[in-house]
Amino acid sequence: MPELPEVETVRRSLLSTLVGKRITGVNVSMPKLLRNLSAEQFTALAVDRHFVDIVRRGKYLLFRLSDGYTLVVHLRMTGQLRFATCEEDVPRHTHIVLDLSGGHQLRYTDIRQFGFWFFARNEEIAQVAGLDKLGPEPLEDDFSVAYIMDRFLGRRGKLKAMLLDQTFVAGVGNIYADEALFMARLHPLRTPDSLTQDEVERLRSALRDVLAAGVKLRGTTFSDYVDGLGLSGSFQNQLLVYGRTGQPCRGCAGVVERIVVAGRGTHICSRCQPRMVD
Repeated sequence: MPELPEVETVRRSLLSTLVGKRITGVNVSMPKLLRNLSAEQFTALAVDRHFVDIVRRGKYLLFRLSDGYTLVVHLRMTGQLRFATCEEDVPRHTHIVLDLSGGHQLRYTDIRQFGFWFFARNEEIAQVAGLDKLGPEPLEDDFSVAYIMDRFLGRRGKLKAMLLDQTFVAGVGNIYADEALFMARLHPLRTPDSLTQDEVERLRSALRDVLAAGVKLRGTTFSDYVDGLGLSGSFQNQLLVYGRTGQPCRGCAGVVERIVVAGRGTHICSRCQPRMVD
């Protein structure tokens, strides 16, 4: 599933191409992807509106349109948004196409069809499940050591599960959680309330560093992810533990292992990330 760096890269790649474009037509072949409207309702509301801005919140993309409307898109596992000319071949599994002024299109392709679109007035997008409950952005100042310490107080679950909880911090997923925990030398099975302030500071710094690096390198591409212009990311070339099961640890003489935490495949070096008794 695209995480913060991938969704931010899609946002940046589409920003300069979409802003100012007018929607001239709509083609929806998979109506179930529209969360709150029928295809006919969406078409009637969207046509003739201009793109004004694109905002990211966690893993959600918010396309601001003219006259106070917002299109919310969540890519989920295999969703792709592509800016293309009308003459380019339309890929398989393309389920929504917006015709744009200037002979262009915005195409939504989703092999597994887990993503969704939600279109409403700006003040109504709080109805999108999960959007109104997101925690702070990890690269912003309100994701502070004090905030983390407060949220960790009394929490006896798994540390990695906490990082994946979007109400705690927005936009973090499996890849960047594993990388940050390795960089911070913290075992994912630690309980949040067992961390010292020094460990919390290390975790915050590692998470911010790995996410910033992911954004700089335009995300991680293994299979489906590309940006809005069809370009892959390159952070996969910098991964320290994620997807490296059985390979030498890049921090010591150990070997990367795969365990399961909170139902998710998790990659660690048990020498660099010793599990302490909580």
